[in-house]
Order: sequence, then structure tokens, then C-alpha cells
Amino acid sequence: MGMSSRTTPKVAVLMGGPSAEREVSLTSGRECAAALRDEGFQVTEVDAGPDLCARLSDLRPDVAFNALHGRWGEDGVVQGLLEWIGLPYTHSGVLASALAMDKARAKGVFAAHGLPVVDSVLAPRGEVEAGHVLPPPYVVKPNNEGSSVGVYLVHEAANAPPRLAPGMPDTVMVEAFAPGRELTTTVMGDRALTVTDIITDGWYDYDAKYSAGGSRHVVPADIPADVFQACLDHALVAHRALGCRGLSRADFRWDDTRGTDGLVLLEVNTQPGMTPTSLSPEQARAVGVDFGALCRWIVEDAGCNR
Repeated sequence: MGMSSRTTPKVAVLMGGPSAEREVSLTSGRECAAALRDEGFQVTEVDAGPDLCARLSDLRPDVAFNALHGRWGEDGVVQGLLEWIGLPYTHSGVLASALAMDKARAKGVFAAHGLPVVDSVLAPRGEVEAGHVLPPPYVVKPNNEGSSVGVYLVHEAANAPPRLAPGMPDTVMVEAFAPGRELTTTVMGDRALTVTDIITDGWYDYDAKYSAGGSRHVVPADIPADVFQACLDHALVAHRALGCRGLSRADFRWDDTRGTDGLVLLEVNTQPGMTPTSLSPEQARAVGVDFGALCRWIVEDAGCNR
């Protein structure tokens, strides 16, 4: 633990930032800041911009609570800056953050550790728009953005390939569609907490994830014990394989007609959402860790050389 021994540690909550997930990060940051104040910390909310280094030099906090989501905040970039200035920070370090954010490389690590993943390829967007790169049904998504920003589901009956929005990158991931239910498991340090079954009407997209009533969370998931245990085991193996620290969340698809064989790991989030409707705080609550205690644990887990 790298924080000073002062009685009320000063925490800078890093939030906002320039990514596509800015708004969600601002909500996460505000919620975490409020909880940390209730826990007795001195808290400053910092909207992470190009002047971040100067802001932190002026504030001289004991720890940075990373509530950023998406690129720059979740991909190793801000972690490198914090390592450079020697400021203890929360969640995963440079390498784990960069690896987890790059979906193709993360899947390579998962496969090497025997975790179940679905087939996928990286392809130029022009090629993806010109013809089916994989047989439908398949999903097209950016290789390095989170929160289902710009995800296209190409149905089995689709004759034409997708037309991608201008904001999509030049190279995208095309992934075989994994049918079934959406399950997720949070890892807190060395412990996989529980499993949530996310029930949505249709595709679990950005709106469903962050709008009240967009999805229902059944926690703990009402699924067979062996599938439940497999989620816990896979989440912990994935967390360790990437070298994650603090909190992470593994997302799965489960074809409930095939038992444990129907379970596939989609991705690991190294900066899970920390809003009132977010999955990880809800899982922590389900195992007896309230939101304030979770935020406190994250701060106390902070450090450098992560």
C-alpha cells in the first residue's frame, strides 16, 4: 500500500476524460466520490483532461481513484502517467489494462490459459462492409472500446454486410455470435464474488446497460451449480492471466442447452462501472460488501508497480 499514513488520506477521483464513455465515467466518479467522503476520506473530483499531470501536482493527493472508462483511462495510458509521477492508483496496472482493452490480444491470453472463447478475426472496415468476413450470425465491434459502443449484430438471415458508422475504427473485430444468456462475474482481489444473469429485451447494448429498466439483473443467477462455479473459476483465471489488480468483471455468454460446454468468456473489464445500477457494486452488495465499503477497499488496495 503506497498511501501516506495521514489519518484522512486525500483521494483524487479521476473521472470523465475524453473517451466515448465520458458520461458514464462522470456518473461513476460522482458516486464513488460521495461514498468515499462518507467513509471519511478527503476527496477531490478531477475531470481528466490534458492538464491532468499539472492538476495532480497541485493537489498532491495520497492516491488516485481511477473512475475513468474506455480509452485513455482503461487502456494503460493514465496508469503509465500515474506510475511516472509515483502516485498510488486503483485497479489494474499498465500491462493488464492495455491487454484487457485489446480484445484480440486478451482472447489470445484467455485461450492460452484454457478459457473458452469464440472465433473472431480482425479485419479492415472496408472488407467488413464489402462482404461477410465470417458466416452470419456474427458481431462487429471496435477492438479497443468498452461498453458496447458501436456494436453491430449481423443476423443469420442478413443478405448484406453491415454499414458501419463513421466513428468506427479502420480495423474492427468480427466475432462469431455466441447465442444464449448474458452472465457476469466480478473479481475483487483474489475472490470471485457471484454471478449475475442479465435479462434484457433484445440486444444488451449501451442503452440497456446504463438506463434504468433497460435490463434486469438476477443476482445470484438462477443457473445450475456447475455453470455458476465455472463462471467464478473462469473469471478468477482470466483476472490472473491478464495480471489484473483490484476489481475486474468478466462477461460471459451461456447457451443453456449445452450445460458448461455452452459457456464462453467474451471479455474482462478492468474498470467496471461504479454507478448505482452497475453490476459490480450490486454483486458486492449481494455478498455483504456495501458500496462505501467497496470504495474503501478499492482505495486501500491502491499502489504503484501494478
